[in-house]
Amino acid sequence: MATVFWDAKGVILLDILPQGQCINAARYCSTLDGLKEAIRRKRPGLLRRGVVLQHDNATPHSANLTQQWLQHYGWEILPHPAHSPDLAPSDFHLFGPLKRHLGGMAFETEDDLISELRNWFDNLDVDFFRVGINSLLSR
Repeated sequence: MATVFWDAKGVILLDILPQGQCINAARYCSTLDGLKEAIRRKRPGLLRRGVVLQHDNATPHSANLTQQWLQHYGWEILPHPAHSPDLAPSDFHLFGPLKRHLGGMAFETEDDLISELRNWFDNLDVDFFRVGINSLLSR
């Protein structure tokens, strides 16, 4: 499973869950720790200005542990109505083109797949991300 955190400038963090592991609140909070560090490196000043995060209502996202983490760091969460993939930019803007790109490809190893994912994200034009975030406003 891949978790992608992105903004209007591009991918901030691509987190790959190792095969055989499950996502739970503790693992998600660990991913948020990685996101916080990636923001510090890639978007200097954003942590001081305030992070606004949108994620769906999956159990790891809404768990008490996750909510405590978010409150501790003062991150704002955009509300996300249940069963609303049209409001999740990754669902309506990112994963469709990625799925089309990967269609028909075969990978010998998980590392090959991860390499292709990173390559695809790295080669997207910044306008792709800007359009995706801006389209959220109209939804």
